Amino acid sequence: MYGIVNKAIEDLVIANFGEEKWEAVKLRTKLDIDFFISSEPYDDDLTYSLANAVSEEMNMSVADVLEAFGEWWILKTGKEKYGDLMEAGGEHLKAFLINLPMFHNRIMLIYPKLTPPEFRVTDIEENSILVHYFSKRIGLKAFVRGLLLGLGKMYGTPAQVSLLADRDAGDDHEIFKVSW
Repeated sequence: MYGIVNKAIEDLVIANFGEEKWEAVKLRTKLDIDFFISSEPYDDDLTYSLANAVSEEMNMSVADVLEAFGEWWILKTGKEKYGDLMEAGGEHLKAFLINLPMFHNRIMLIYPKLTPPEFRVTDIEENSILVHYFSKRIGLKAFVRGLLLGLGKMYGTPAQVSLLADRDAGDDHEIFKVSW
């Protein structure tokens, strides 16, 4: 994953728990990096190690850490780093979700080495939509759930997100129902 992801985890920890906790997370992962370069790719294992270390240090489940990080990514990192791009996604939550499959195509222009997930949407209703998540990376469904919840908050549209299909249960991808 790109350094911007790891930097966002650092920012989340420092903002919510303080610099000392970030230093403790770094010690747990044996991280010997003073700062992350946003535009540089890092091994995915580092990002997973950071999430696990935050989980242990904060006494939270990894799923709760990833969900919180997903919300943080939308409400802080996304708005600060990709504000115009986020705003171009649509005027409301439903429009953004419908346009979501094209979002990573735009991001790939910024990060050419990106291995993005793929999103598809189906069953578009007045107050709900199904979001299909395909990725080579495993273990990120809680992060995606957090992203979807964060988008609801970004648009001032409280959303409920339920998991309808799960690779852990033998499905070939995750399907989330987003309702508002």
